[in-house]
Amino acid sequence: MAMLELLSLLFLISTSCGNGVPRFANYFQDHMVLQRAPLKAVIWGFGEANKLTTLQINNKIYATISRAEPANNLGESIWTVILDPVSDEGPFDIQITQPLTNGTLYNITLRDVLFGDVWICSGQSNMQMAVIDIFNATEEINNASKYPKIRVFTAALRPSDTPIEELLGIVENWSAASPESIGGPSFTYMSAVCWLYGRMIHEALGGRPIGLIATSWGGTAIELWMPPEALHDCGISSNEKISLQPYDQSSEIVSLSNSNLFNAMIYPFTRMVVYGAIWYQGEANAGYNTDKYACTFSKMIQSWRQTWNDRTSNLTDPNFPFGFVQLSTWSNTSTQVGGFPIIRWHQTFDVGYVPNNVVPKVFMAVALDLRDDPNGIHPRTKHDVGYRLSRSGLAVAYNQEVEYQGPIVSSVSYSSGSTTVNITYTGVQNIDLRNPNGFEVCCQGSKCTNDSLWVPATVSSKNALTITLTISNSCVGQQLYGLRYLWRETPCPFKQAALYSYTDRNLPSPP
Repeated sequence: MAMLELLSLLFLISTSCGNGVPRFANYFQDHMVLQRAPLKAVIWGFGEANKLTTLQINNKIYATISRAEPANNLGESIWTVILDPVSDEGPFDIQITQPLTNGTLYNITLRDVLFGDVWICSGQSNMQMAVIDIFNATEEINNASKYPKIRVFTAALRPSDTPIEELLGIVENWSAASPESIGGPSFTYMSAVCWLYGRMIHEALGGRPIGLIATSWGGTAIELWMPPEALHDCGISSNEKISLQPYDQSSEIVSLSNSNLFNAMIYPFTRMVVYGAIWYQGEANAGYNTDKYACTFSKMIQSWRQTWNDRTSNLTDPNFPFGFVQLSTWSNTSTQVGGFPIIRWHQTFDVGYVPNNVVPKVFMAVALDLRDDPNGIHPRTKHDVGYRLSRSGLAVAYNQEVEYQGPIVSSVSYSSGSTTVNITYTGVQNIDLRNPNGFEVCCQGSKCTNDSLWVPATVSSKNALTITLTISNSCVGQQLYGLRYLWRETPCPFKQAALYSYTDRNLPSPP
C-alpha cells in the first residue's frame, strides 16, 4: 500500500494501532476547514515521544517536538503546530513529516483544506434532526453541491466517564457539501439546523468557507454536556443513572453528573481553534433541574469558552460567539403550560432576550411560533430556525448591520385601578401586530405561581412602538403582580404570535 493511500486507512481504524507511526488526530482529514485569520489555526496529532515533527503548508515549514509524556494508553505522544494566521482560503495540502525509529521519514498529507470559520453545532434531538427530516428536504439536499466551500463533519454518539483527546467514533468524515454529505439518514447527518445556519451565513459572508462540526445526542439533559466544575457551580452532584438512547440503537446507562458527553463529544474538539458554537437543547430539562437551567446554561457556555481558550493556548476567543434556538413547541394544544416557558426564560438567563449583559456575545432564534402538527416536539420548520439564527449570528458574531430580532420590551406602565396596561418596545422600527392574543396578567399576589389564576389581557390598540392591553374585569382595580406573554408550550398557531417586526415579518417578539 502506498504511503498516501495509507492515510485514509489511518483515519478510519481504531487508535489501538498505536505503533509509533505519526498521525493526525482522527478528525483532521481531507476536505476539512481550519480557522482563518485573524485567528491562528492549530494542527495536532500523535507519534513517538520527543520526535522532531515538521509541517509544510503553502511552501512554509513549521517544526515542533512531540511531548515526552504519553497522551493515551498506547504510549503515543502529542505533537502540536500553531500556524501563522492564514487569510487565503486555499485550498491547501498540508504535509507532516516525522522520522521513525529506523531512521526513515514518514509522511502523511491532508488534501483540499480550506481556511474559513469553524462552528460547533451541539444539543439534543432538534439539533440532531437531519436535513432529510425537514420540510423542503429534497430541494435543500439537491442544491447542496452549489456550496462546495461548506464542509461538514458529524461525530458519533459515544459517552465517556473521563475527558478524552480523540473521538470514540465518527459518523461522517469531513466532506464537501453535496447531496450525499447533506442528505444522510434520518437523525444521523447532516444536522438540519447546523447546515441551514452555516449555509445562510456562508451566503451572507460572500461565500466564505465554513466548517460545520455536528456533535449532538437526542434526549440528553444539559448536565451531560457540562464539565465537573460547571456542575459544581450550579450545585449539581447527583449520581442518578439515566439511559442514553442513540437514535434507532440500543441504550446505555450513564451517571447524569459524570460529564459523559462533554468528555467524549466536546472535549476532543477543544484543541481546535473555532469561531463559535450553536446550541439547540432544553426539552430534556423541561422536567429535570428546570429551575437550575439559567445557571447550567450560562455555566456551560462559560466553561466551554474557557476550555477552548485554555487548550488552544489563548488562541480561541474566550468570549467566542454562542448562539442557541429558544425552545419551539411540543403539545398540540394551546392550553398546556408545562416546563417549556420557564426553560425559554432561563435560556435568556432570566432577562427575556439576548444579547444581554449576563453572558456576552450570546444570540438566539425564537421558535415558539413554528408549530408543526403532527410532529410535536420535532417541528420540521427548520428553514425558519436557520434564517432567524443566521440573522442573529450575522449581527452578534459578525457585527453586520442586519435586523435580527423581534420587538423587545422597553418599558411597562400601569396605574393602580386602571383598566389598561401600556407596553413600549424597542429593537424594531415598527410592530407587526398579527393578533390581539397571548398576553396574561395576574392579580393574585403570591398565588400567581398557580397558572390557572392568570387571566387574558387583550391588545386593544397600537400606537407606533406602544401597545395597549385591556385587563380582564376580574383584575380591574386590583394590584397587578405579573404580566406574561406566550407562556405556553404551544402558544399560537404557525407564525401567528401577536408581535413581529414590521420590517422583517419572520422575526417574532420573544416570550
